[in-house]
Amino acid sequence: MSDERKKLWEPSSDWIKNAEATRFIDFVNKEYVQNIKDGKELYKWSVERIPDFWAAMWDFAGIIASKKYEKVVENLNIFPGTKWFPGARLNFAENLLKYKDDQLAFIFQGETKVFKQTTFKELNKTVARMAKALKDIGVKVGDRVVSYIPNLIETPTAMLAATAIGAVWASCGAELQPSAVIDRFSQIEPKILFTVDGYYYREKVFDIRENIKVVVDTIPSIEKVIVVSYISDGKVNVSGIPKAINWEDFISKEEDPKLEFEQLPFEHPVYIMFSSGTTGKPKCMVQSAGGVLINHLKELILSTDCKRSDVINYITAPSWMMWNWLISALAVGATIFLYDGNPLYPDPLRFFELIEKHKISIFGTSAAYIHYLMGLGVKPAEKYDLTALREISQTASTLSPEGFEYVYREIKKDLFFNSISGGTDINGCFAGAIPILPVYSGELQGRAIAMKVEAYDENGNPIEDEQAELVCEAPAPSMPTHFWADDDNMTKYNAAYFDFYKDKGKTVWRHGDYIVIHSDTGGITFWGRSDAVLKPSGVRIGTAEIYNVIEQLPEITDSLVIGQKYEGDIRIVMFVLLNEDYELTDELKAKIKQTIREKTSPRHVPKLIFQAPEDGIPYTFSNKKVEIAVTKIIHGMAVANRGALRNPESLDFYEKMKEELQKF
Repeated sequence: MSDERKKLWEPSSDWIKNAEATRFIDFVNKEYVQNIKDGKELYKWSVERIPDFWAAMWDFAGIIASKKYEKVVENLNIFPGTKWFPGARLNFAENLLKYKDDQLAFIFQGETKVFKQTTFKELNKTVARMAKALKDIGVKVGDRVVSYIPNLIETPTAMLAATAIGAVWASCGAELQPSAVIDRFSQIEPKILFTVDGYYYREKVFDIRENIKVVVDTIPSIEKVIVVSYISDGKVNVSGIPKAINWEDFISKEEDPKLEFEQLPFEHPVYIMFSSGTTGKPKCMVQSAGGVLINHLKELILSTDCKRSDVINYITAPSWMMWNWLISALAVGATIFLYDGNPLYPDPLRFFELIEKHKISIFGTSAAYIHYLMGLGVKPAEKYDLTALREISQTASTLSPEGFEYVYREIKKDLFFNSISGGTDINGCFAGAIPILPVYSGELQGRAIAMKVEAYDENGNPIEDEQAELVCEAPAPSMPTHFWADDDNMTKYNAAYFDFYKDKGKTVWRHGDYIVIHSDTGGITFWGRSDAVLKPSGVRIGTAEIYNVIEQLPEITDSLVIGQKYEGDIRIVMFVLLNEDYELTDELKAKIKQTIREKTSPRHVPKLIFQAPEDGIPYTFSNKKVEIAVTKIIHGMAVANRGALRNPESLDFYEKMKEELQKF
């Protein structure tokens, strides 16, 4: 094993003894007469005995159902399209609201402006009142209820009320432009819209009432708009929004109405999730209540080691599946810390102040956040008491080995660093953690439990220790049941995931990530999206190979690389965002090229390097770089949906660069 992949953390005997994964292993050994000894053996059993694993997870997690399932899965060989837990009747919200005591369910911090909190008992009452109000205006099982709203306590409250009565939920963050919201919601014809007057970002106030009006005017199916007050003192003036009413005026006046959870099949829809939409209109992925529930419980309990005593947070927004994932921690009984605003404002170490103050024990963030702190050279451990912090979870994009080491060196030496990767498509992970195993630099700990993940070469053969395509060879409960408005043959669904290796005789889910599975540790390194792979002289290079090197330089805060067709080949073109006080001189370009050559290979060295303007690296709302859109622009192709980007104006720079590149 190379030095780059050195062991950074080994769980102590006490940690292993108290881990939820250990309790689960003991449960499986007893109930299924096994002799599983560790995390690797647990994974092996979970993919060899898939139905037994999910049955064990159902029992271990204590899933509430009014009717037990007849079998775990109809037929694992039907892929896609098999049915999970047929015969079961349950309700998603009921499982998230099983705790009704005075422990805090939510702590909310709205940047520096608003602070709120609510207990499980109070949450149950508010959900009951909102569910009654929705039912009273005719919301029925299967109706779509949506939100265009920040990460407030009211957001999960509305979701729980809607799903309690069998409605289907979809959400967009308040930061999306109306065009992006319309592209998503117009496809699913929602009946109810929950929204807000505005939001705060870096102390600035953003009033979105005009945006809401555009959305409501464009989507005729919306019958009622319920507006939360966030930036207003008192009630919101909703006179300019059609069909609008304040939250306080809409919610049932009955103090403690009885909440009857609609009992529905396991595969009844709970969420419609949207793809990023950077290559066309967003796909509408329908996910089942039971599938999302049992998968989230698996990941929260076994992989994240989340317990009732935890305060858990993820820096996220309702546009991203990590919001859905985080809210499911209610089912574990943990306290959820919600944050809205810029996590680096008014100080880059703002979140560590909040971790200390609220005793956050599980902190979720992105690679970009960690790389940013590392670039600043800040040392959170020296300034804040992080005694309560026992785990950092990281996702969104690829974290460099240096990023892993920074966490252990400057944040906390003894914590579980849980790097995960999956997708909106499955509302969960393909790769991640088993927290009773060691953590190695630059590696996710391994394949996600019960996910039969492999790395396939171009011929559809599983390989290790080489970069290849991430695939999943077996069904899992949280995979979409279908795409909204797809045809009976699920043509769009199959094209998205299953057609790639069809001509090789393989029926597998191909996810579009470029990975290496390490044979020695079992860990996985991610190298970026496979559709953004660079191929100079036919050599396949994952973009993260370059990012991991270049973003360690003190001069560089961010970067983007693409492959440009040039003289019958592909040349690598790099765009860099510089830290303050630096310019892209010939000397810096030489340093960049030399560093890449020394730490990777001559093939990785960009032919051209340009400076990007401030906020000039395009990102999705889930913090993923968008190489494909830039590649399209450079080659004279249209970008279908700029509204899918967090910073769509960044693409204007590349439109100008299209002509500039012809000169080199």
